[in-house]
Amino acid sequence: MRRSERDLAKAARVTTRRSLLLGGMMTSVVGVLGFRMWQLGVRDAEEYYLLAEENRINLRLVRPDRGRIFDRAGKIVADNEHTYRITLVNEEARDVDDVLAKLQRLLGLTSEDIDRIREQLDRVRGFVPVTVKDRVTWEELSIIALNTPALPGVHPEMVLSRVYPFGPDFAHQVGYVGPVSDSDLTAKDGEPDPLLRSPDYQIGKTALERIHERALRGEPGAQRVEVNAGGRTMRELALDPPTPGSDMQITLDHHLQNFMRVRLEGQSAAAIVMDVTNGDLLGCTSAPAFDPNLFVRGISSKDYSGLRDSEFRPLADKTVQGAYPPGSTIKMSNALAALESGVMDPAETVTCNGYVEISGRRFHCWKSGGHGRVDMVGALRQSCDVYFYEVAQRIGIDGIFAMNDRLGLGQKYDLPLSGMVHGNNPSRAWKQERYGQDWLIGDTINASIGQGFTLTSPIQLATMTARLASGTAVLPRLVRPLGGASPGEPAPVSLGLSAEALAIVRQGMFEVSNHERGTAYASRIADVTKAMAGKTGTSQVFSITAAERAAGVRSQDELPWNRRDHGLFVAFAPFDAPRYAVTVVVEHGGGGSTAAAPIARDIMLFAQHGGLPPEDAYPTAQRARIREDLAQLSERILPPDGVTPITVSRT
Repeated sequence: MRRSERDLAKAARVTTRRSLLLGGMMTSVVGVLGFRMWQLGVRDAEEYYLLAEENRINLRLVRPDRGRIFDRAGKIVADNEHTYRITLVNEEARDVDDVLAKLQRLLGLTSEDIDRIREQLDRVRGFVPVTVKDRVTWEELSIIALNTPALPGVHPEMVLSRVYPFGPDFAHQVGYVGPVSDSDLTAKDGEPDPLLRSPDYQIGKTALERIHERALRGEPGAQRVEVNAGGRTMRELALDPPTPGSDMQITLDHHLQNFMRVRLEGQSAAAIVMDVTNGDLLGCTSAPAFDPNLFVRGISSKDYSGLRDSEFRPLADKTVQGAYPPGSTIKMSNALAALESGVMDPAETVTCNGYVEISGRRFHCWKSGGHGRVDMVGALRQSCDVYFYEVAQRIGIDGIFAMNDRLGLGQKYDLPLSGMVHGNNPSRAWKQERYGQDWLIGDTINASIGQGFTLTSPIQLATMTARLASGTAVLPRLVRPLGGASPGEPAPVSLGLSAEALAIVRQGMFEVSNHERGTAYASRIADVTKAMAGKTGTSQVFSITAAERAAGVRSQDELPWNRRDHGLFVAFAPFDAPRYAVTVVVEHGGGGSTAAAPIARDIMLFAQHGGLPPEDAYPTAQRARIREDLAQLSERILPPDGVTPITVSRT
């Protein structure tokens, strides 16, 4: 049936409206899509390009090699060793729970390990790697590498870790590194070094490792790598290499250092050997020591408690942190003060009856029966207290203070060692400031024999001895330029003391060790070419009361260990051409002549011979015993060539 024109016109109008509606809708959709494509492709193109690049390119921090530390002969005393570890980056792991479950099966992790990892992931930012397992084996590393596509965010890595080849020999001087703590992350200015946020990064904690941390650390590099959708590294795009930390060389000699540590075993003590010509510390030992390797990855609570709670204080560096009354080792300073001021002639004698009364108080000599009439050399030789009480009254505390200061007592030296003490060289002003009291004559008398307020550290006593031996203001030194001394290095300046005064004091020290009435005669050196000049010292830990003295003073062996006197000995050798200064302090050793002097002699002979000395360096009557002692020491010390020296240079 043929449709009418009216019906056709009506149908055409309906079709036109539908077409327009559909066309408008399609135009709108196309317009929206076009606008969105313009947004993505033109207006926001750079932003999305960068997002795509960041998704495809990873920027990784490259750790620098930590600088190595060498002894004076070129032996490595702080090195780096290669180890393997597995890390996890939270942002890169699509499902952390799934990844951890797989890692637990592959690496045999315990539930405690998983809890530790989760705790670390919660503490750090999402892009900071967290160590899953440290020091993994090659087999474990290979397993993780093969399964990397199924472990997004997991990275097997090779890293360097600090190691101390000689264990306890340099523990107090080189120090150790340990994990970064929250306090280490507290930067003084701005954000801390990004390296410190690296997983298991190690930072210097004590001594040279801490004080020279910035130089040893170096500067990090950056690596840009391309990764696929599974997180596997496809290729390296660019590498800005890190700057290695600076190597350092110390003045200590390992062979001597090892011998000193072994010789001091069983004691709570400190010993120092200094080159009197330039101040180099050739040996510097605090006993007992500890193994710094225990601290590198974080020491266990059990190990730390054992070190912390020991009455011998192995964590303390007694060479610079110990402050002791110097006892009679300070008498050379008083003798020099008297000679330089002209208040006492060295030939003048003083009568010692065992005590002297001053201002109504009785001050005793260590020898109850007295020494009779003694001159200055004799007073040093026999360590007569009464003689130096007379010296003290003539020079006064001002003279004592000035000469002590001139010889380096009561000073803090520029050494990269932790917790150095100033000691105390007391004066009138110091007592007034500290106690609000005037200085008394009794204070001067006590100061004259190294008691009372006077405190010194072993490093100060070693410096004093080196200055007495050389006549120069030598300063202790632990770090030296790589390869040795720098050309044109200035020599220590003169102390300005008269040669005559120094000669008298040195003669007194010589007779201490070499005169049959000397307090250290039993510890003399038989070889006259290596003869030692020294001075004993005994410092009281507790004062002897009048009642105790009347009842009879108990011997040191009868007292508890922590109430016994400290034993001290200082010396230099060879006497005719001084090269070495030695200081030994034995805590609660009971006496300088019995506890410290024999140790000092062994150390001095070892330093002069460059190894264990021959038997004929000792007195004939002692050689049978010495033979056994040397044999035992030979079994316990390392041979001089136990570690091959290497060239101290950075390629």
